[in-house]
Amino acid sequence: MSPLEGIKVLDLSRVLAGPWCTQLLADLGAEVLKVERPFVGDDTRHWGPPWHGEGDKRVAAYFLSCNRGKRSAAIDFAQTEGAALVRDLAARADVVVENFKVGGLEKFGLGAASLRSDNPRLVYASITGFGQDGPYADRAGYDFMIQAMGGLMSITGLPDGQPGGGPMRVGVAVADLFTGMYTAVAILAALYRREKTGEGSHVDMALLDTQLAVLANQVSNFLVSGDDPPRQGNTHPNLVPYQPFEASDRPLVIAVGNERQFARLAEIAGHPEWVADERFATNAARVANRAEIVRLVAEAISQRPADYWFERLEGAGIPAGPINRVSEALEDIQAQHRQMVRTIAGVPMVGSPVRLDGARADANLPPPALGEHTEEVLHDLGLDRQSIDRLHAERIVG
Repeated sequence: MSPLEGIKVLDLSRVLAGPWCTQLLADLGAEVLKVERPFVGDDTRHWGPPWHGEGDKRVAAYFLSCNRGKRSAAIDFAQTEGAALVRDLAARADVVVENFKVGGLEKFGLGAASLRSDNPRLVYASITGFGQDGPYADRAGYDFMIQAMGGLMSITGLPDGQPGGGPMRVGVAVADLFTGMYTAVAILAALYRREKTGEGSHVDMALLDTQLAVLANQVSNFLVSGDDPPRQGNTHPNLVPYQPFEASDRPLVIAVGNERQFARLAEIAGHPEWVADERFATNAARVANRAEIVRLVAEAISQRPADYWFERLEGAGIPAGPINRVSEALEDIQAQHRQMVRTIAGVPMVGSPVRLDGARADANLPPPALGEHTEEVLHDLGLDRQSIDRLHAERIVG
């Protein structure tokens, strides 16, 4: 499936938020050209180990995670001729994605106003830590600090006073990833509007804005109650029981989301009387009496092995599952059935989760080598062999 076939994306971003956005656009069929610094490339090419490949061809696994489906042109736009080449590419593009500091590209003539003046239909997406305006606009922003500043770490981890308690970052860079996804959605909306108006847009995305937005029910809880949400480990602020429990052989997660499911849990646990107990009869009551009902459920679950519970919980329509390592998650029969692990030109990857009419929207180009497509890009711009050789000699391209 290639719903974005014909859309040309010029990717001036690096690290994660921007590349995650453009990888999603590539999966949806857009033609994505990644412009990188000659001889250096995207920082994440060097964020190893682990590495894929050997010698000069080795690349960090981190880079592979967010750059499939793209071509790479190594162009130094800090030099005048390099900037002119990128402006020519932008004039032919539908979308530009960049994540430089505010105003960082303007000195090269590659800012939103300049490129949109040359190409009024251009959708120009800027990703920064704090947005294009405000008292923090000039600050750099990285995922870890945004998780901290944006409140996520304050609700992640075990409570103070417990062993290992304290604020904790999430195990992947969720501020970057969510910002990349939101940016892709905004770009699609801007392209749709362009079909009506003929005009492009300047999309302004901030990691901090996104982090605050995806606090979701937790930030809503604060806005309604006025109370800061606590860290509570693997329990849920609004649902009980909704957490890990120790079976006799290994842990499992049980996620009860309504009264019907709780009644079924009580029955298969051998304690139908829980439903009639006013302390547990409703979710609100269970939240108020969390410690006691969790103790009772834990006691029941501990009597049998996990597979015993999985069979009965599934039969009762109660969400439950094992706590898998990454290897186990990828080897799960459902993940295998959905073909979520794939290989492109010898590069192992997790595939796109997007399916349209039963077909996966998934790019088939492997993550590119640095400057792999520089020559063909320059040829497409009309440069002859002599001009290309000169640009190489002067290290304007690589």
